[in-house]
Amino acid sequence: MKAFLLALLCLSVHTVVCRLSITGDHFYEGSTRVFLSGVNAAWVYLGTDFGNNQLDNYRLSKYTDYIKQIHSNGGNSIRIFVHDNCETTPNIDSNGITQGPDKDGTLISDLKKVLDVAQANNVLVFFALFNGAQKKPDHWKLQGIITDDTKRQKYIEKALQPMVKALGNHIALGGWDIINELEGIIKIEDHGGDSCFDTSFLKNSGAGFAGATYSAQDLQRFLNHVADGIKQADSSALITSGSWNPISNTDKFGSHNLYKDSCLRKAGGKQQGVLSFYSTHTYAKADQCQCHYDKISPFYGAGHHMSDYGLDKPLVIAEFSEKKGDGWTTSKQFNHAYYNGYAGAWGWQYKQEATDNDEDTAAVINAGLNYIKGKTDASNGGTVNFQL
Repeated sequence: MKAFLLALLCLSVHTVVCRLSITGDHFYEGSTRVFLSGVNAAWVYLGTDFGNNQLDNYRLSKYTDYIKQIHSNGGNSIRIFVHDNCETTPNIDSNGITQGPDKDGTLISDLKKVLDVAQANNVLVFFALFNGAQKKPDHWKLQGIITDDTKRQKYIEKALQPMVKALGNHIALGGWDIINELEGIIKIEDHGGDSCFDTSFLKNSGAGFAGATYSAQDLQRFLNHVADGIKQADSSALITSGSWNPISNTDKFGSHNLYKDSCLRKAGGKQQGVLSFYSTHTYAKADQCQCHYDKISPFYGAGHHMSDYGLDKPLVIAEFSEKKGDGWTTSKQFNHAYYNGYAGAWGWQYKQEATDNDEDTAAVINAGLNYIKGKTDASNGGTVNFQL
């Protein structure tokens, strides 16, 4: 109720809605500290859900069902993919130049429909723009945006900023995730001790699993420019980029934080082109015929506290599953995240039937959501359930 009154106050006094914000390493809605308890319902049909009149009744009904289930089970947030490898959006011509958000002009209205459903159910939406975990036939379009300054700027001007400007004041918009697991397409290179661009520490880690194509500097410049483009369009937007493993998202444990402000600015030169919060993924990996978390995982052993990573921004555990949980149930995973300094937790992947080795079903994730449902411990995780 307090958050609801604050939202009304914002509307009546400042003519803008109260949106999710950050203070220190926590999220706030108004003056209420918020823990993002939610799921990945990343797609119905990957790369073809939005724009070009693709959000048909079936797709919209599926997203509506996901969002309603999240709310009824005590969750408050959802992560959804938008462009993927640019299969159908944005509208990119044969020369790799972005012409607009999509050919038929429905992408923005499609995303707004999802946001409207989310608002009605007190759920925040985080849109993940691109995907580095797979390389598909249309990847050449994404390659242009990553490596070519002109093509990237056209994407920012013609597609990204129109989306951000149109949706930025929507109270259900939680934020923007620039690219999912860029480590899938990163090269393992030694840059002579420059920790910003040196990825030799990732050797034998599994990075480059989707095809090592881009240097760290390529990808960091891309992040820096896209983040700056978002901030130009909406100065209060929250921005992240989901790392595939904490190994590339911390300077502790003998690792390098490729996502920190100084590295992104060094790569791209844009001062405001930085992330608002960090988000990372963690899955147990095969080890002598069994699956175990690596030592840097939030769920390794008895589990790490968020402070172990030495970060100066909120950290969301943005993908994890019980199926690859090394014996950790979703209830234990959500509970650990809540009580150990993390700003949120999103289970992977919200479907009725799991179709991938990493995926949990909605029923399994719901058990985790329900385990921390209604928690309001301000000295630990904060409020899980709040009113938009």
